[in-house]
Amino acid sequence: MRAVALLSSGIDSPVAIYLMLKKGVEMTPIHFRQDSIKEEKVSEIVEVLKRYGKLNDPIIVNFSEEHVPAFEKLEELGKIRYTCVLCKWLMLRKACRIGHEIGANAIITGDSLGQVASQTLDNLMVVSTASDIPILRPLIGFDKEDIVRIAKEIGTFDISSREEPPPCPFTPRYPVIRASPSEFSKILKEIDMLSI
Repeated sequence: MRAVALLSSGIDSPVAIYLMLKKGVEMTPIHFRQDSIKEEKVSEIVEVLKRYGKLNDPIIVNFSEEHVPAFEKLEELGKIRYTCVLCKWLMLRKACRIGHEIGANAIITGDSLGQVASQTLDNLMVVSTASDIPILRPLIGFDKEDIVRIAKEIGTFDISSREEPPPCPFTPRYPVIRASPSEFSKILKEIDMLSI
């Protein structure tokens, strides 16, 4: 089985990749570049994870290419509460497209239920509409303590924990936690993301 995997510089996604490598899945990580510090951390994480299975070199995507124009349109519409949901939806759509190009059977993410706004059950359901490839979430039932413990055991925790620039400036103070599928579909049409 082949898969693409969303890989950030954080703690969760490397652990998700590790768990699937243990299952014998061949993976190609996809990293959305925001700055050089996070990208360097991801390079180091990839080298650690390669010890545990067949992990290809990461595909680097420019975060600002699709995300920033979409966030600006979202702001114009007065829908900034949907920023986190749209962010993940765009990442999954790109991962799906790359997955089709390289013959992947699944997308792996580091989502665990309810940890952050984009990972509530309602929001996960909405963002999943971005892909027609199955999305596997090996951490879905894990507590943060479990994820941290595994990250320490496999050698990615210290890398992920290093200081890095602040998160995306578009992150809203009060993100939507129960995204409406019909409302989100309407937003996608209004910002014309379906045609890109």
